[in-house]
Amino acid sequence: MKYQVLFIAVLLIMAALIAGCTQQAATQQQTTSASQGVIKVGVIASLTGPASNVGTSMWQSAQVAADKINAGGGVTLKDGSKAQIKLIVGDDESTQAGGQDAATKLITDDNVDILVGGYSSAVTSAYEQTIAEYKVPYIVTGASSPIITHRTDIDTSYIFHHCPTTDTYGQYTTQFIDQVIRPAVNGKLNASDARPFRLALLYQDTAFGKGIQTAVNNTITKNNLNIVLVSQQSFKMGESDFRTQLTAIKAANPDALYLGAFPNEGAPAITQARRDIGLNTIFLSPENNDNAQFYKDLGQYGEGSIIESRFSPYTAPTGPVTVDQAAFKQAYFAKFGTYPDMMGASTYDGVFIAAQAIGNAGTTDKAAVKQALVNLNMPQVIEAMKNQTISFSPDFRESSFDLWMEQLSYNVTIGETRPSIVWPDNLKTTDFALPSWYTAGSA
Repeated sequence: MKYQVLFIAVLLIMAALIAGCTQQAATQQQTTSASQGVIKVGVIASLTGPASNVGTSMWQSAQVAADKINAGGGVTLKDGSKAQIKLIVGDDESTQAGGQDAATKLITDDNVDILVGGYSSAVTSAYEQTIAEYKVPYIVTGASSPIITHRTDIDTSYIFHHCPTTDTYGQYTTQFIDQVIRPAVNGKLNASDARPFRLALLYQDTAFGKGIQTAVNNTITKNNLNIVLVSQQSFKMGESDFRTQLTAIKAANPDALYLGAFPNEGAPAITQARRDIGLNTIFLSPENNDNAQFYKDLGQYGEGSIIESRFSPYTAPTGPVTVDQAAFKQAYFAKFGTYPDMMGASTYDGVFIAAQAIGNAGTTDKAAVKQALVNLNMPQVIEAMKNQTISFSPDFRESSFDLWMEQLSYNVTIGETRPSIVWPDNLKTTDFALPSWYTAGSA
């Protein structure tokens, strides 16, 4: 027995030594790559699976960013030398196992200096332990659940959140419903302000979808809003048939339906609701649906729908980022023949943030880069930020965006919907309007 114990002890010691050597080799490789004039930026994106539409835009946007940075001379390091950005992509396959494999390979095999990306909150949270273990700076540009940086079971100090959380945009959308849609519906019904607004939820059964559900419920309760949730239905990520849930929602007579869904889920849900179920209501979607394919897939059934946004392939608020957004869209279209989406814009920002942090640190040493991100205070890139500045909050390392709401209208000529900004008042290009076919829940 004692020999068995001794043997196990030896194996454990060998495993620890191997792990230590692996991390040491990664550090040595990191130093070598920087000294050779290369900064390795790993991009984790969903290139396959149900989130591939958005993931592809994220990866392609990162390439446009790297092209621009490298064309401008690259990143200046502490010794005065210049380093070019080298992107290495990891496909998370829209699954937790795929995300774990992608993150591990980028860190241990490709020896990246910094990571950017991450879309599904469920997928991203599954490999955060690996980020914590290897202490690699990670700028998350898509996964919007607060759990990404709020969780306490692991060390998330190397993870920085460059996208609004579901808490933020769930609250923002609920306030829009209360301040804009509710009065419009009451006006249509000639009802008093005392009439409760009837809201339904259809949400992905993941951290992302549940985060939206929680934000809506909390916002109603905290602000004592005159909104009642008449139906709350969930679905599994990647589902394509929502008619059972939509039938139940229709029976609840909602005034509007808020969808916590990806574009490949939201478009068929809205289409099935109007075409198959006869649910002629206002549909609200989160920002990840501001996506060229989403507009194409919606067709005529997207008329009147609402999207909370901060970047759109087809519109932009007048302001300091207008010109830079247009240049990004033009460069993206020239390279890929289509237009970038919301998460692509965040990832474009993310590569610039990575370059700025490494430039500020003057090195690719991961601890130094992490501290540079903590101290970051840089001008906004292409997304409108609070105070026109990108920085991360001291508590959960979250950046702060200016948001807006868009309403979609159907363009018969192209057979697709197009957005116009309807809220807030200082950014809107047109007023919100209930479509002629709209049916309120009940008087």
